[in-house]
Amino acid sequence: MTSPTQTLADLGEFGLVAALAERFTQGENVILGPGDDAAVVAVPDGRVVVSTDVLVDGRHFRRDWADAVDIGRRAAAANLSDINAMGGHATALTVGLAAPSDLPVAWALGLAEGIAAEADLVGASVVGGDLTAADQVVVAVTVMGSVDGEPVRRTGARPGDVVAIAGRQGWAAAGLAVLGRGFRSPRVLVEAYRRPEPPYAAGAQALRAGATSMIDISDGLLADIGHLAAASAVAVDVRAGAFEIPEPLQAVGAALGADPLRFILGGGDDHALVATFAPGSVPTGWREIGTVGIGSGVTVDGGEYDGPRGHTHFDH
Repeated sequence: MTSPTQTLADLGEFGLVAALAERFTQGENVILGPGDDAAVVAVPDGRVVVSTDVLVDGRHFRRDWADAVDIGRRAAAANLSDINAMGGHATALTVGLAAPSDLPVAWALGLAEGIAAEADLVGASVVGGDLTAADQVVVAVTVMGSVDGEPVRRTGARPGDVVAIAGRQGWAAAGLAVLGRGFRSPRVLVEAYRRPEPPYAAGAQALRAGATSMIDISDGLLADIGHLAAASAVAVDVRAGAFEIPEPLQAVGAALGADPLRFILGGGDDHALVATFAPGSVPTGWREIGTVGIGSGVTVDGGEYDGPRGHTHFDH
């Protein structure tokens, strides 16, 4: 039993490990869960899809902007979305936590609760991880999964394909803009930043529909479409008019004196999916937003876009 004032130093590494393990239920794919040197997870067809993300306090999240449960959900969502973008199904996660010794135990347990809750949405289990002391909080999550058939890669887009999106886009970016100005409303946008809602069913749906390429939107819509275009050696033109701009984004744009379309075109962290399809094969629930052509790069309405395209790591 832990108390609200207990810190990591008070509980100790192994006490915290035991407390965390109690938060993680194990699914049917887990042969051996937390507690040994390594976990053992069943792999149905002998292939494993793997992705890792690292989140650093003050850069990827702020503890004064979101509670531990929401940060845990964000950390898990970022990884689960990568498996989704391959058309796959996540089965297991491992979590590394580096933290100061005076971090409240309750915060670490809340983080675990959020990770477990997000993993539950797709039937994945947290099967292990690692703990260490550090000057700031760092969360590293690795997710493993499987794909029914060949994974959808970034490299298959072809001239003549259409570009489509699944999931909400621009909400998290607008929420971040609100928080960055010291506000907490519109609440729906702040909550979108704190707790993304990736379209977890859409990845496998796109695979079944014959998607030629796919990527999740983590850094920014135009930036990530740019990665897809470069990998496929094609050009992509995005139609600005294809997007509906919800009222909350319009309200924030008006309040900040910004074009709300910029949240959609340059925003990340909603973890929407963008995929390319042969004409006429876009599945239900996806919105067509552009076309694939010969050449390179990403344009908007046939021309260069002068707004932000997305986040770039290691910028000054």
